[in-house]
Amino acid sequence: MATAADLYRLKLLREVAGTRVYDERKEESLNILRETEGKLEKISEYLKTIEDRLQTLEEEKEELKEYQKWDKARRCLEYIIHETELRETRKTLDELQQQKKNSMDKKKNYNKEIQKSQEKIKDIQKSLKDAKKNVASIKEERSILITEQQQLLREKTKLDLTIVDLNDEVQGDNKSKERADQELKKLKITIAEKEKELDEVKPKYEFMKRKEEECSRELSLKEQKRKELYAKQGRGSQFSSREERDKWIYSELKSLSKQIKDKINHYTKLIEDLKKDANAEQELGRKIEDHSSELDQLRLQIDEQNKKYYDLKKTKDQYQANRNELWRKETQMTQQLQSHKEELSKTDQALRSMAGKPILNGRDSVRKVLDNFFERGNTFADIAKAYYGPVIENFSCDKTIYTAVEVTAGNRLFHHIVESDRVGTQILKEMNKLKLPGEVTFMPLNRLQVKVHDYPDDPDSIPMILKLKYDEQHDKALRYIFGKTLICRNLERATELAKSTGLDCVTLDGDQVSSKGSLTGGYFNTSRSRLEMQKKRTEYSQQIRDFEKELGKIRNDLKQIESNINSIVSEMQKTETKQGKSKDILEKVQGEIRLMKEELLRIEKYRAPKERSAAQCKSSLEAMNGTKAGLEAELNQELMSTLSVQDQNEIDQLNDDIRRLNQENKDAFTQRMQLEVIKNKLDNLLINNLFRRRDELIQALQEISVEDRKRKLNNCKNELTVADKRIKKVNQDIEDMEKRVTDAVKLQKSLQEELESWVRKEKDFEEKICEDSKKAEKWAVKENLLNQKIDECTVKIASLGALPALDPHYNKMSLKNLFKELEKANQHLKKYNHVNKKALDQFLSFSEQKEKLYKRKEELDVGDEKIRELMQTLEMQKVEAIQFTFKQVAHNFTKVFKKLVPQGAGYLILKTKDNESDDIGKEVANSEAFIGIGIRVSFTGIDAEMREMNQLSGGQKSLVALALIFAIQKCDPAPFYLFDEIDQALDAQHRKAVADMIHELSDKAQFITTTFRPELLENAHKFYGVRFRNKVSHIDCVSKEQAKDFVEDDNTHA
Repeated sequence: MATAADLYRLKLLREVAGTRVYDERKEESLNILRETEGKLEKISEYLKTIEDRLQTLEEEKEELKEYQKWDKARRCLEYIIHETELRETRKTLDELQQQKKNSMDKKKNYNKEIQKSQEKIKDIQKSLKDAKKNVASIKEERSILITEQQQLLREKTKLDLTIVDLNDEVQGDNKSKERADQELKKLKITIAEKEKELDEVKPKYEFMKRKEEECSRELSLKEQKRKELYAKQGRGSQFSSREERDKWIYSELKSLSKQIKDKINHYTKLIEDLKKDANAEQELGRKIEDHSSELDQLRLQIDEQNKKYYDLKKTKDQYQANRNELWRKETQMTQQLQSHKEELSKTDQALRSMAGKPILNGRDSVRKVLDNFFERGNTFADIAKAYYGPVIENFSCDKTIYTAVEVTAGNRLFHHIVESDRVGTQILKEMNKLKLPGEVTFMPLNRLQVKVHDYPDDPDSIPMILKLKYDEQHDKALRYIFGKTLICRNLERATELAKSTGLDCVTLDGDQVSSKGSLTGGYFNTSRSRLEMQKKRTEYSQQIRDFEKELGKIRNDLKQIESNINSIVSEMQKTETKQGKSKDILEKVQGEIRLMKEELLRIEKYRAPKERSAAQCKSSLEAMNGTKAGLEAELNQELMSTLSVQDQNEIDQLNDDIRRLNQENKDAFTQRMQLEVIKNKLDNLLINNLFRRRDELIQALQEISVEDRKRKLNNCKNELTVADKRIKKVNQDIEDMEKRVTDAVKLQKSLQEELESWVRKEKDFEEKICEDSKKAEKWAVKENLLNQKIDECTVKIASLGALPALDPHYNKMSLKNLFKELEKANQHLKKYNHVNKKALDQFLSFSEQKEKLYKRKEELDVGDEKIRELMQTLEMQKVEAIQFTFKQVAHNFTKVFKKLVPQGAGYLILKTKDNESDDIGKEVANSEAFIGIGIRVSFTGIDAEMREMNQLSGGQKSLVALALIFAIQKCDPAPFYLFDEIDQALDAQHRKAVADMIHELSDKAQFITTTFRPELLENAHKFYGVRFRNKVSHIDCVSKEQAKDFVEDDNTHA
């Protein structure tokens, strides 16, 4: 700032003096001055043109007078002609409007007929739709019945075949049983005969067998005895001494004793086996008897279970038949319910389109809130009970006044009646809490103020409230909406009554007359009646509730029947399970009996060999005992080389006996073999053939359960009887269905024909309306043309302007003569075609414009003068502001510089183009004369030589700049100043002076300085230290002592 140019310091002074305002106002004045000069130039040019035109018009005035004479005649004729045409056109227009009125009356009657046709068509379409549904439902029922008939016929055919098979089986069983019985009888006789033969053979066989065994035993003993005697004879040559013989005998006795012991054990075992077999045979016989008894009981049990199973099956079939009937009813009810729900949905949709989505959304939201309140109970349930529903659901009326009621109430039909405002508030709070959509308007009965009106006793009107049927509890809400309305016979009467009674009136067609005077009306589409839709909705809702109640009852019955069927099926399954178990046990017992009989046969088969083995064992044992006795007897005898006479005689006797026994044994064997062959043959025949066949026949007779098959046959016959009855009933139902289908189709056709008839009527009326509309369009076009002609005539008459006195002679002329006179006047006027018909008017107009322009020019001249005076005044004020501000700044600069440099002096110099001294008292006409502000200072004394800025050191320049800033601050204070190391180039004395100056000025402004010197710290109020750590600057608030330490530390390091 100290080294800046003088011009820059002048600009700074201008800013401080606020000369920008003067410059802006001067610029605005210059713009206005330029606009004024442009307007003056245009006015001068236009005045010259007007004067030239006025001279020309002065010459045209004479010809214009002659022209005006014939023009007056022409205008009179034209007026009379246009007046005549206007009168005739108005007459034609009146006739046309009368035709239109008649057409409107006809159209109104046609519309009534069309409305009647549409209502009939609507009713017929509804009936036709119901008839189609009825036909479809009956056909579906017929289809179900036909399906059931086919199923029953299949079941009947199956039952017929089953009965035939069972009859054949029963007859076959009877024949088989008879054949089996006969065969069994014959077989028993044969068995008895064979058993008799066997009984005759068996004793003989046993006798011969015993005889043979006895002979064999005796023969074996005698041969053994003979063998021992021969051995005894040979021992004389075999042994040399008695001792050697005895030794051998002892050895033999020892071996023989062991063999005897083994033989005894073997014999004992055989005897025990035979005893066991006998006991087992006895036990098996007892078990077979027990099992046979159990087998009979199982057969009886199986028969009882079969009987129980068929009884349960019969009961189940009855339940299933009932269930099928209920299913049919359920299907029909479900279809009807679905149909009514669809109709209800369509009605709701139509009502939603009429009343508006927000209103019906609000209604649904209120219902949700009420359901919520009922679920919560207690006080919430009381709130829900205090809600009475929308207005439209709380009254009914005759169909003829639907339109009047609807236009009277409007959307108020969907306002909600509540007991008190508290109820409405609670419902609204809950709606907001649940964020439910829709608009809701409540009518709290405790807040409604209803005035009771005095209705006129007039035959052409009736109070609307008297035609409504509603609960007395809702009287206040209904009177609030309908209490001020009368239903009137027609619109004219409604207008009169509304004016006289102060009540609102409405016609049956929906035209309204307000008590305040306004009329509202127009076409109202009765097919989109909200009351009609609400009535349908109520009816459908009630029907749906009835259907749902009936359907619930049917489903409960179905559930009970299903439960009964399940329990019966469960019982049947249990019976089948028991029957299966009984059959399994039966088969098991039969198998056990068969195994036990096989065991008996096995015992019988192996008993004879065991007895023979026992007999042979006994015989061997006796022989061995004889041998032992001989050897023991021989021990007491002397060793001899020959037998004694006694022994020899015994041998001879033995030989004779052996020969005899061999012969007897041979004879016995031959006879035994013969008898054994006969016996085995009889045994084989009895056991392997006759007994087995007898058992098979007995088993077959037991398995031939004629009673079971008869029971099956009876059950099948009963089922067939039931099926026949059901088929008969189904056939009867199908015949009824066919009749119903025929009747329904006939009804459908008749309704279709009636519908087509009414549609044709509607079409005819619409065609008539269309024809009338076409005529109306033509009449409208003609009316427009007539109106245009009237307007044209009116405009032409008006364009003729002020007319002179009409010649009575013209009024008596016909239209033709008037046109001739008009033609004559036009011929004369053609001579003056070149005449300026508006010369006089133009002359007057141009004269007036000339005067106005002269006045306007005078005004602009005055304005131009005023603007120039304003510009001169603004320039003088600007010069004065600069000079005044310079005086203040210069005075402050001298004082401040003196404080900063007590030994020195400083001055500011305002330089002009003519004068560069500091004499500012000289008059200056223009601010442009100022060319800059100079500075002269001295640091050594007042009388010392003044220096220019470029002659000063850095510190001195800083002091000069600070002095200038502080001088400006005193003149035009700023809110705060920011100085960055202003004391860097100053010595301590000057730093102290600057710090004192800042402290002095800090009462009126805020100073923010940065410094590394202690002088500025003395009077500062707040201190901040800036540190640089890790390439980041940090600013901290510090105390005065810390700041001083920082500065001193910095100076020390510096």
